[in-house]
Amino acid sequence: MTGLAVVCRRVVHIYRVDGNDVVALAGVDLDIAAGEMVALVGPSGSGKSTLIGLLAGLMRASAGQVRIGTVDISRVSDGEMARLRGTELGVVLQGARRNLLPYATVRSNIWLAQRRAAKVRPGDVESPERILALLGLTGAGHQRVEDLAPGAAQRAALAVAMAASPGLLLVDEPTSQLDRAARDEVLAALAAINAERGTTVVAVTHDPEVGAKLGRVVTIRDGRVGAEGRNGREFAVIAGDGTVQLPPELLDSYPPGTLLAVEHLNGKVMLVADRED
Repeated sequence: MTGLAVVCRRVVHIYRVDGNDVVALAGVDLDIAAGEMVALVGPSGSGKSTLIGLLAGLMRASAGQVRIGTVDISRVSDGEMARLRGTELGVVLQGARRNLLPYATVRSNIWLAQRRAAKVRPGDVESPERILALLGLTGAGHQRVEDLAPGAAQRAALAVAMAASPGLLLVDEPTSQLDRAARDEVLAALAAINAERGTTVVAVTHDPEVGAKLGRVVTIRDGRVGAEGRNGREFAVIAGDGTVQLPPELLDSYPPGTLLAVEHLNGKVMLVADRED
């Protein structure tokens, strides 16, 4: 099993709300290597859930390219997108129980999610018990979903998303409304999926602490990639059109419209504010 790479090029997504156009994404450029773990962080309304919805093929970009592995999902048919979600992509929507049949057992939920993959790759689908063991749910297969504690329900949703051994796992707010112990169990499960299966993991979170635990942190702000965190350091990101978003804490001192001279000296790029006034 190998992970799938993700490439976004100048991705734009526009909603129509009450007769008005709302720009949710305004030119996102993003590269995620196969086998990476990435957290998409940002405030509510920043566009991070829209981006993960586009990666999952649950909606189509208004413009730009979204590529998963070798497939440009901006161009595939609805039927092909459904096949990809049943075989190559694992998707966990926000709210664990939205991803599960509450009256069925955990094992039955996994088996139902495996049916398409079993037809495409007969004999190459993991047993539900092995998937449950990976996520720390050994012995939970015969429990009904409605009887699970919140943290276990979230890991069961992950188990269903991993049923077809996908190369890319997309998770929206996997730790929201969980206590610290349950949160850490979910994060450990994501780490196990990545380490033992090589699956590329992309998770949306509003919690910077959760983002840091996932490794690479990509900040989405105002519909664009605003910054990246790597190894404890935060970096600004140059977008495809050459723009750079300043950190929010600088905007009080340098509001929109401020003139900045760009100076390049000895390998350093400096932005110098015009203070003539």
